[in-house]
Amino acid sequence: QVQLVESGGGLVQPGGSLRLSCAASGSIRSMYVMRWHRQAPGKERELVAVIMSGGNTYYADSVKGRFTISRDNAKNTMYLQMNSLKPEDTAVYYCNADVTPLGEGLNSYWGQGTQVTVSS
Repeated sequence: QVQLVESGGGLVQPGGSLRLSCAASGSIRSMYVMRWHRQAPGKERELVAVIMSGGNTYYADSVKGRFTISRDNAKNTMYLQMNSLKPEDTAVYYCNADVTPLGEGLNSYWGQGTQVTVSS
């Protein structure tokens, strides 16, 4: 079984920074695309950033230039550096990864989410 665990959320003032982590554990053979999503109260979940196994990245327009996604393949961990945070960035942030566990086919896994609140 594969588990994803997010950490690093919290309360920050507008203009501040946070760094989220997503650690994958379990019987992992390969990890492919990894993503950060977020869901604000009363809104649908939205894709924030994507990173391929080779390092190529994609960002939603709303976070481009402020957020940076990265990964450490040796540690099966993904990060989201969030700078210049705005109140509209307030949401629960979820990590998602396409993983091939040992002895199984490709599956998509989700973390439990971490709350990010941007407020003065």
